[in-house]
Amino acid sequence: MSTFVKVAIIQLYPEPLQMKTNFEKSAEFIRSAAIQGAEVAVLPEYHLTNWVPNDPNFAELCDSWETYLNKYKDLAKECRISIVPGTIVERHWENGEIKLLNVAYFIDDKGEVVGRYVKKNIWHPERDHLTSSSRDVHEVFDTPIGKVGMLICWDLAFPEAFRELIYQGAKIIIIPTFWTLNDCIPEGLARNPSSEALFLDSMLTARAYENTCAIIFVNAGGPPGKGYAGLSQVTAPFIGPLTRLGSSAEGMSVVNLDMAILEEAEANYKVREDMAKHDWHYDYRFPRTNTGENLDSS
Repeated sequence: MSTFVKVAIIQLYPEPLQMKTNFEKSAEFIRSAAIQGAEVAVLPEYHLTNWVPNDPNFAELCDSWETYLNKYKDLAKECRISIVPGTIVERHWENGEIKLLNVAYFIDDKGEVVGRYVKKNIWHPERDHLTSSSRDVHEVFDTPIGKVGMLICWDLAFPEAFRELIYQGAKIIIIPTFWTLNDCIPEGLARNPSSEALFLDSMLTARAYENTCAIIFVNAGGPPGKGYAGLSQVTAPFIGPLTRLGSSAEGMSVVNLDMAILEEAEANYKVREDMAKHDWHYDYRFPRTNTGENLDSS
């Protein structure tokens, strides 16, 4: 039995508010990935709309989320390929209030949704617009490529999210992302204009090692000089990136992920083994004080 999973990462430039165009471009990439034998194809966060929440047309477009989800379900069934269609922003009405949810789906090769995740750790400028999944537990999903966890963009900064997923048996973590080189304060950029690229490359390799997992990270691409970071990659312990799109240009890479690497890494580092012990010494749900005081005591 083969230990390989063939993965397609699709670094797309989401043209702002052009859902039809972006879907058609995505579908073209996915059909190409299927022809190349990929078992799963992953797109970036906000791939249908870009992130322009202050545009008066943005929220209305988010009402079309189910239409495009169904299009991807049909495409997965047609091409016999699993698809993670980046994220799709959904507008819902709850108790008379509008809520925007940033949602990642895992659609299997039969066109069925087998996983759904709502972004939990919302990037600071997004918080005026999106609703977090808050204290909901991170879930692991049984998929055609094995046990998968899904995170979105800024979730990468929180090792607790990864720990919760691997404790439940996740071997692959899929992370659709819309991360730009401009997501850094001027002081940070003055010290290192490539700070965010360093952040991404460093964190992805570290998370793969410290969790003995593989990471499928797919970021948005875009025109040069506009701050798009790209750097989409599939990362594994021992090796780091198995493939990496090293610029912001649109493109796709199809790579074989050898799942045996993860078993070898676990045999060496025994992270999951230690976490499974009855006397494991960390609680990943941090207690909060009654006063709500900040954890920073400085």
